[in-house]
Amino acid sequence: MERTFAIIKPDAVERRLAGTVIDRIEANGFTIVGMKKIKLSKEQAGGFYCVHRERPFFGELCDFMSRSPVIVLCLEKENAIADWRKLMGATNPANAEPGTIRRDFALSLSENSAHGSDAPETAAFEIAYFFNALELV
Repeated sequence: MERTFAIIKPDAVERRLAGTVIDRIEANGFTIVGMKKIKLSKEQAGGFYCVHRERPFFGELCDFMSRSPVIVLCLEKENAIADWRKLMGATNPANAEPGTIRRDFALSLSENSAHGSDAPETAAFEIAYFFNALELV
């Protein structure tokens, strides 16, 4: 089994879409092994997105991710990383396939409703950033 990390971003949580996204996660065979609703500070968002620190959108991203609560999840299944990325859809919702989370719920490229790890190493870092071992069941 593989684990991946997911975030239901502020734009989706604000519009009360978290339950719908969670339903899709479970309907697609993922086991939720960790989940919590949190409010990130700008500093916490910056630490999480540190790989983007030099990008021009970094400040806007940190502002967005810290403006209201998010739901962080650790998901498990065979091919979890690839399957979650497929279920999310392309980063730009205009390019996402019909039926994906971003195509159905995203407001824009920057407010695209969901985040997912892109590789096993990234997943390990991201899961550990938000969860300790006792929180994953």
